[in-house]
Amino acid sequence: MNDSFNPREIVQAMVDLGAAKAAHRVPDLLIRGMFSGALLAFATSLALDGAFQTNVPLVGALIFPVGFAMIVILGLELLTGNFGLVPLAVMARRASFGSMLANWCWVFAGNMLGSLLFAGLFYVVLTDVGNAAAGALGDHIRALAEAKTIAYEPYGYEGLVTAFVKAMLCNWMVCLGVVMGLSSTSVPGKIIGCWLPIFAFFALGFEHCVVNMFAIPMGMMLGAKITIADWWYWNQIPVTLGNIVGGFLFTGLPLYWIYRKERDAERQAPAAKVSFGPAE
Repeated sequence: MNDSFNPREIVQAMVDLGAAKAAHRVPDLLIRGMFSGALLAFATSLALDGAFQTNVPLVGALIFPVGFAMIVILGLELLTGNFGLVPLAVMARRASFGSMLANWCWVFAGNMLGSLLFAGLFYVVLTDVGNAAAGALGDHIRALAEAKTIAYEPYGYEGLVTAFVKAMLCNWMVCLGVVMGLSSTSVPGKIIGCWLPIFAFFALGFEHCVVNMFAIPMGMMLGAKITIADWWYWNQIPVTLGNIVGGFLFTGLPLYWIYRKERDAERQAPAAKVSFGPAE
């Protein structure tokens, strides 16, 4: 049985989903966003542990999409995916620009709260409530947090541009993961579809603003030499902006432009006249 959709149907599903997300109430956005932030933090910690134990970074990349797959299947709110979907609902006049911005703001808050909640709980587990060192995994997380922030500082403006471009490339794949998750009606089809692009972004070490809501504060809790200003200036702000650009310009807009416009053009085209030959 064929459980897949064609590209036009996928784009229509993207618009429908974007409109539904823009219509959610604030409590729903916060709860769905918190759930997503926590699930992505779970997946990030699992991926980092897997890469550390095997000393093979690709193992972590293979593991990480487990969190994203759960988010897609449960229909939760992930900020980076919404950067690619909700603007399409605005373009299709199914949502307002204000509702799009509200969705982004409340989901940002929910993702942040969920990420920080898991970071606090994970800190308790790694350190026995602050009574023990976090071990080699803790060292790895601290180094990662510093690599995502103060490592950009020596390059100044070029460092910010690097973080921004990494974020653009990241959300090109993340939003494509959302799209691929919409390509099937079956759970295995959704998992396989979204797994591929998410694996690619994580393996290449690009910047994802929600992942960083966990990874950087977690590193700070474990003693990384990072201030809150470092976190936001060198990572959270440029990465969030880069994720917006990458998700919309590289994924949502091109697919919408190709398939939605193509469908609309066909609907507006006059019906072809059928010729039965010369009258007798």
